[in-house]
Amino acid sequence: MIEKASEADTYNWRLPLVALLSTTVIFLIFAIFQPESLIYLFFVVPIISIFLVVLAVVSAIAKKKRRCLAILSMLAIFWLLSVPLFQNYSAVRSSARWLIWSTDFKAKVTAQPIPANGNVKHLDWDGWGWGGENTEVYLVFDPTDSLSAAAKSHQPGKFNGLPCKVVLVLRLERNWYAAQFYTGTDWDHCN
Repeated sequence: MIEKASEADTYNWRLPLVALLSTTVIFLIFAIFQPESLIYLFFVVPIISIFLVVLAVVSAIAKKKRRCLAILSMLAIFWLLSVPLFQNYSAVRSSARWLIWSTDFKAKVTAQPIPANGNVKHLDWDGWGWGGENTEVYLVFDPTDSLSAAAKSHQPGKFNGLPCKVVLVLRLERNWYAAQFYTGTDWDHCN
């Protein structure tokens, strides 16, 4: 009888591994299909956290301390992994979308005529916001690769080929960039 009780209350090393993999997969799904990062922070994190805390409490009440410890380690891994992923939401989102759909986006942008005003070819890449205060991100094709310095510096500014000051330029691959404009600014309306 004592052996059965101890077998039922073992530390399952698979649970933290499940937390590691599932956190990454859930985050990537949200990052790819949801432009607003706050949904992950205010909905996904609390729901999963509450679920894991309830499981840990149920295990503790059932006097399964090792299972409770495994569930709490899942919660810790979920939180520890969610913080850096959330902090880099935009970069993860852009990189994942580029990996999946770059061929389609490249074809659309390169099919455009060369702009007469000296700007680079571009396409609406991403955007989020509410209340009329939207943030726009454009996919730009820079054949001279002049935006590479802006992407390395991670500093806002006005750069050749872009009509407005931008918050951030992210390099997707050689000659291809994502340029995040200031909130309330778009390609045709600079503040």
